[in-house]
Amino acid sequence: MKTKTFKMPVLFILGIGLFFYSCTSSDDNSNNSTTSSTPTPVQTHGALMVDGNQILNENGATVSFAGNSLFWSNTGWGGEYFYNASVIDWLHSDWNTTIVRAAMGVEESGGYLEDSSNKQKVKTVVDAAINKGLYVIIDWHTSHAEDYETQAIQFFEEMATLYGDYDNVIYEIYNEPLQISWDNIIKPYAESVISAIRAIDSDNLIIVGTPSWSQDVDIASNNPITGYSNIAYTLHFYAGTHKQSLRDKAQTALNNGIALMVTEWGTVNADGDGPVDYDEVAEWMDFLCANSISHCNWAINDKDEGASALLPGSSTTGNWTVSDLSPSGILVKDIVENWNSDCN
Repeated sequence: MKTKTFKMPVLFILGIGLFFYSCTSSDDNSNNSTTSSTPTPVQTHGALMVDGNQILNENGATVSFAGNSLFWSNTGWGGEYFYNASVIDWLHSDWNTTIVRAAMGVEESGGYLEDSSNKQKVKTVVDAAINKGLYVIIDWHTSHAEDYETQAIQFFEEMATLYGDYDNVIYEIYNEPLQISWDNIIKPYAESVISAIRAIDSDNLIIVGTPSWSQDVDIASNNPITGYSNIAYTLHFYAGTHKQSLRDKAQTALNNGIALMVTEWGTVNADGDGPVDYDEVAEWMDFLCANSISHCNWAINDKDEGASALLPGSSTTGNWTVSDLSPSGILVKDIVENWNSDCN
């Protein structure tokens, strides 16, 4: 086994606060109601802004956040049970998570277009993240967003109206486009949705999906979106399938001057199953760290597949012990918990 340069020690950090005070401020857009002696991620970093191929905090420093994506929100799929404040609280306190992603299924069975309760699930997660001072991605989780542009615009207009004043919130307007044209399909869709968001929220970070299941970031970098600020692009990978060739594409995109965010990645194969590929995960973490790229692991769920962080039957409200975690979950918790010290 080759030597891994990314160190992932298991640290057990006990934080016992005897006295607490309110960490809110009238001029702080994070508006976090959580009480703690330690500043939250959003209190520390504030509004995120894109500068060239980097995402910076409000002080102009490069930042890289590590966290978790929830599973599809679709009613009846199982992952929806984890869309609650207790899970977000546990990820914050036990995993040291700094960013979470609400993956709202759109057109599939039980998704938003069929069951509007998916929107409330997302709002529950966003509100919980704001309360804990975490960054939170609102994800339009589909591979056919161009077919639902009107609905996407309406949804993100509502989200921007509700949450545009919070530095916590990031809009992911297209999860994984298929092998379709960036120039003729994805980019025009993105510009329409971005225009609608920017009419309400002028500055929060927007993430745009890229062709071939958000892998062809190099293609997007050849014709990036202009005319709007704070735009970054989606890179997805599954370590068992996507290796150096995809990192090369990502490096090309960075060299061409666009900022990337890994809003979804897995330790296993691209089908969401298989064994953990420890070596490739280490290679990817080295790459993300070296380039200050934030990432959310797929997925907080107890489905019986390799990508799930939890074993079947685990609590849907947090309070997990190591015996509740899958091999992927054990590795990912270690990465997320120690990202700030190991990378930042």
